[in-house]
Amino acid sequence: MIQQIKEYNKLEEFINSSLLSHQVLDINLNYNQIGDEGASGLSSALANCINLSNLTLYLGENQIGAIGASGLSYALANCINLSNLTLDLRFNQIGVMGASGLGSALANCINLSNLTLYLGYNQIGDQGASGLGSALANCINLSKLALFLTFNQIGDEGASGLSSALANCINLSNLTLYLGGNQISDESASGLGSALANCINLSNLILDLTYNQIGDQGASGLVSALANCINLSNLTLDIRENQIGDEGASGLGSALANCINLSNLTLDLHRNKIGDKGASDLGSALANCIHLSNLALYLGSENVTQEFKVISKCVKSKRLVVFEIQFL
Repeated sequence: MIQQIKEYNKLEEFINSSLLSHQVLDINLNYNQIGDEGASGLSSALANCINLSNLTLYLGENQIGAIGASGLSYALANCINLSNLTLDLRFNQIGVMGASGLGSALANCINLSNLTLYLGYNQIGDQGASGLGSALANCINLSKLALFLTFNQIGDEGASGLSSALANCINLSNLTLYLGGNQISDESASGLGSALANCINLSNLILDLTYNQIGDQGASGLVSALANCINLSNLTLDIRENQIGDEGASGLGSALANCINLSNLTLDLHRNKIGDKGASDLGSALANCIHLSNLALYLGSENVTQEFKVISKCVKSKRLVVFEIQFL
């Protein structure tokens, strides 16, 4: 029997609805400036929706702070039957306490299999990221996880906390992780790779680490560990606007060649420090990806020689069905 989706875009209508009857719920309150007070009213109503299995909740740009986020956390903790949750809190001010509280609530949702969290631009910092991570480590049934944590002042400590959590999510088959615009270094990038190496069931991975401080060692360390993800077939890796040079590009390429079942690869490296040698080595390595059939490669180059070297190496791979390269 197909469960009916109940949709609401007005807070009062939802609060006054038959709360116990909801099983599949879609609430869109983006850009409504409901603040902590409105979030509190929403939370009180949600706490009574104990039969929910699927919840989509859009609360972007609503001036919600730690108090409002805490109320939401309390409500979600009551929804123990949730299996699918999408929560959008982008462009609010939930901070460290709000993120940690949200994580604690999710730890009670032991039946979660699909989770999407949009928490960009919330100043959650290292402590908030670590708190969120600690809780996610308890969500052992997760098979699909998407975390959008861009521009949140997350450094090595926070990235380490998240990595430790991901290492426990061994049932993940699909992971999307956006950590752009933070302060992630080589050490953190390598640690993230080591954590993902435990996710042996991963088949689809999207990693966005743009606008961080990742250099040669971080780029190589991140991807080297992915060779343990033997089921990985689809990889999108966006590490533009970092500090990766020739050595990092070479190491990255060699590591990708060890991902033996990779068939679809999107790699964005533009606005790094990659020269002719790095481009040539990268091209040679990608040509050795034995199952690669679709490749999209984005490089920053002011050097025609560099462009030619990458193209000439890659086109030698007769396995490629789709090949796109751009020099931005």
